Amino acid sequence: MNHVKTLFLMVVLTVLLVLLGGAIAGEVGLLLALAFAIVLNAVSWWNSDRIAIRMTRSQPLSRNQAPKLYQMVERLCARAKLPVPRLYLTPSEQPNAFATGRNPKNSAIAVTRGLLRNLSEDEVEGVIAHELAHIRNRDTLISTFAAVMAGAMTAVARIGTYGMLFGGARGRGGGNPIALILAIVLAPIAALLIRSAVSRSREFAADRAGASIAGSPAGLSSALAKLHRLSRRTPMQVNEAAGHMFIVNPLSGRGMGALFASHPPTDRRIERLRRLEGSEPRRRLR
Repeated sequence: MNHVKTLFLMVVLTVLLVLLGGAIAGEVGLLLALAFAIVLNAVSWWNSDRIAIRMTRSQPLSRNQAPKLYQMVERLCARAKLPVPRLYLTPSEQPNAFATGRNPKNSAIAVTRGLLRNLSEDEVEGVIAHELAHIRNRDTLISTFAAVMAGAMTAVARIGTYGMLFGGARGRGGGNPIALILAIVLAPIAALLIRSAVSRSREFAADRAGASIAGSPAGLSSALAKLHRLSRRTPMQVNEAAGHMFIVNPLSGRGMGALFASHPPTDRRIERLRRLEGSEPRRRLR
């Protein structure tokens, strides 16, 4: 099913990028955008893990640096019947984590310094199990592809804006300036909405599967509450297009930002996990 989602996302975002290129520079822009989209699709498919690691400035994490983490990951992978992913450390004090890779054999998990310092062993286990669920469900390719295309859409829209400012209202395409403005504004927004919708739906599934891999939802539930609280206190310098890859949004969005939220509300995620263990209804997160 996730292969269908990936294909759908690739087609829709490719069409949006091509239409945006056509609106900015006519037939030439359309052809250039099509070629650009084909290259991005190929690069994203084969190098999704490398792209995500570079976007987040993550570095390889050796067994000597985190022997307990390696033992934990190996134990959970054996339980989930998955190959052991490569481990990386993201240089941020905000507790967070993400998984990447086009398939389980070419996967990686990155954790931040803040996650290793602030979470208990059970909570880290819940987070790792959640990320392994993404790998098993093959969500990771979708995540990186969406990040790349959303970033590309924003970059092309910015080029169109500069073209209007310095090349005249009609730009090089000679088209309707109103249509051009609408394309520049709406195409990136549409890309973000599509990316966010796909990302939100996969988080609930990964929470449930992660709880099963860990053997209990308690660790992940506790981790999400702590991550939600600490992520608001500690900023993370990360490309906005990559924010949806993390287990909780590293860029706390409020107001209109909620419309483009890449994650479902954390308290709803915790409520669902607590239902799995038959606990009391949620308390409102602050």
